Amino acid sequence: MEPQRSPLLEVKGNTELKRPLVKAPSRLPLPGSRFKRGPDQMEDALEPEKKRTRGLGTVPKVATSHPRATVLTTVPQTQGQTAAPKVPKKTGPRCSTAIATVLKNQKSGPAVPAQKPGTAAAPPMLVGKKPSKRPAWDLKGQLCDLNAELKCYRERTQILDRENQQLRDQLKEAQQQATALGAERRTLEGELARVQAEAEQGQQELGNLRARVLELEERLGTQEALVQELQKEQLGLQEERRGLAARLEEQERKLQTSEAALSGSQAEVASLQQEAVAQAALLAERGERLHGLEMERRRLHNQLQELKGNIRVFCRVRPVLPGEATPPPGFLLFPSGPGGLSDLPTRLSLSRSDERRGTLSGAPAPPTRHDFSFDRVFPPGSGQDEVFEEISMLVQSALDGYPVCIFAYGQTGSGKTFTMEGGPGGDPQVEGLIPRALRHLFSMAQELSGQGWTYSFVASYVEIYNETVRDLLATGTRKGQGGECEIRRAGPGSEELTVTNARYVPVSCEKEVEALLHLARQNRAVARTAQNERSSRSHSVFQLQISGEHAARGLQCGAPLSLVDLAGSERLDPGLALGPGERERLRETQAINSSLSTLGLVIMALSNKESHIPYRNSKLTYLLQNSLGGSAKMLMFVNISPLEENVSESLNSLRFASKVNQCVIGTAQANRK
Repeated sequence: MEPQRSPLLEVKGNTELKRPLVKAPSRLPLPGSRFKRGPDQMEDALEPEKKRTRGLGTVPKVATSHPRATVLTTVPQTQGQTAAPKVPKKTGPRCSTAIATVLKNQKSGPAVPAQKPGTAAAPPMLVGKKPSKRPAWDLKGQLCDLNAELKCYRERTQILDRENQQLRDQLKEAQQQATALGAERRTLEGELARVQAEAEQGQQELGNLRARVLELEERLGTQEALVQELQKEQLGLQEERRGLAARLEEQERKLQTSEAALSGSQAEVASLQQEAVAQAALLAERGERLHGLEMERRRLHNQLQELKGNIRVFCRVRPVLPGEATPPPGFLLFPSGPGGLSDLPTRLSLSRSDERRGTLSGAPAPPTRHDFSFDRVFPPGSGQDEVFEEISMLVQSALDGYPVCIFAYGQTGSGKTFTMEGGPGGDPQVEGLIPRALRHLFSMAQELSGQGWTYSFVASYVEIYNETVRDLLATGTRKGQGGECEIRRAGPGSEELTVTNARYVPVSCEKEVEALLHLARQNRAVARTAQNERSSRSHSVFQLQISGEHAARGLQCGAPLSLVDLAGSERLDPGLALGPGERERLRETQAINSSLSTLGLVIMALSNKESHIPYRNSKLTYLLQNSLGGSAKMLMFVNISPLEENVSESLNSLRFASKVNQCVIGTAQANRK
């Protein structure tokens, strides 16, 4: 690549062409204007030239010494040496002294002639003929000397470039040879490894062959022994073959006999198949008959329940608990029926003495006896199983598609909750009507599944406290939010009622029911009263929606089973609590008595066939209206206390139950589709 042309060469060309120095594009000061530029301006004019020649390795160093003249000096370099240090730019007398010293050292150096190209030895440094000392004002002469030196250095550069190119060619050739030798070495190494692997493989195969020979020799000995054993075995097999041939002949004779028997069996099978077809037809006929009998059973069962009354009243007297005073003899009597002791008790006699009454002689008046008659009376010794046995047929009606409602009525502490839910501890002997009824329904649904019926059960459990509906199955953050529940129609034009925001839980086994009852006991509102330490202050309503379907016949039935534990029915004075919550207890008692009075009015209106039934006067009757009407069956347990101190409340409960027992509701109809 041709080096860049410097301003110094341009000046030299101008000199040779006899052109004025002023017209050259050099930045050196002209003789006529040396007094017009200062030292700094001279140095700035030469600075671009130094930048352009800095990469050539033989760049001349320019120094300024005096404002009137510019001194140029060149420091020669040899191969492997570095350039002379750059002289810093300075102005003034000190700078002039330094530049003069550099020029003196340069001029005093010996000149080395240039060596011919192509020689291997390192060329000596080329320095031009030592010029005579020129005066400081002879800038043109100094410029000529510098151009001569520059020409020498350029020739030296060309020689060094040619030598460098030759060395590069030699290096490239040596690298190619080294590459070829490396490839040949790798090839030989691979061949050597292959030969060694083949040798090792041959040695291994030789060892394997030797082992194989030994193994074959051993097998040969074994085979010879085996041949001898097989020959012996062959003799035995020949004997056995002859025996088998004899047995084969015998089996062939038996086979002929069996074939004859098979022909007879096939004829018998054909006869049995015809009989099976006849049996299938008979089975279908009996299935139809069984379905008809089931429908007849349901009709007769319903007729029997109607004969007993679509509204029935049972009276149950709880036993005396430990720590309570024993009632006097004759206080409670259970007269036997016309059949004597064999008849189930249906009557109850309660004696009441009034100390305020007396005869003219001053003697106390004889006690007043009150007689009551109900559909069934359970004395204190009656167990939970005996009570449920009496209502199991009524529970069966719910499975047949008839709405059924069973509720317990009585004062606080008379055993209503025990009758409906049972006692604590999970004892099967004291289970209440709710778990027993659901166990009976699950069992009967399983039996009817063999006839093509499938049943589903959905349970809900709410309480009505101060005319506010609460969900007893609420869990988590929903606890205590029963006020948000409202009674609504299930849909437009639907007669079915539902409670908004209440949980409806599908159940299919007893354990699920037990879990629901346990949760409901924890959520039910209770308070302490003068009658019972844990008195139920709300009506709890357990409803089970039963849905049955016979897919083969396209039959459907559904009905609710309502089991209600009413709040205590005591009057205001005995049930009034003492303490700071007296007003709250008073309000609770008023709400309870109001809803119970509405229940009595609804039953009376149904019995009298009135056009308006006051269901909406109470949340209790509004929720139970589908279980109280003419298509429903009702059963009321009136629970009374055996204690003489509760005789007043017991009489009130018995009188209310007697009024209900006198009511007659129309014929019930099953909810079928």
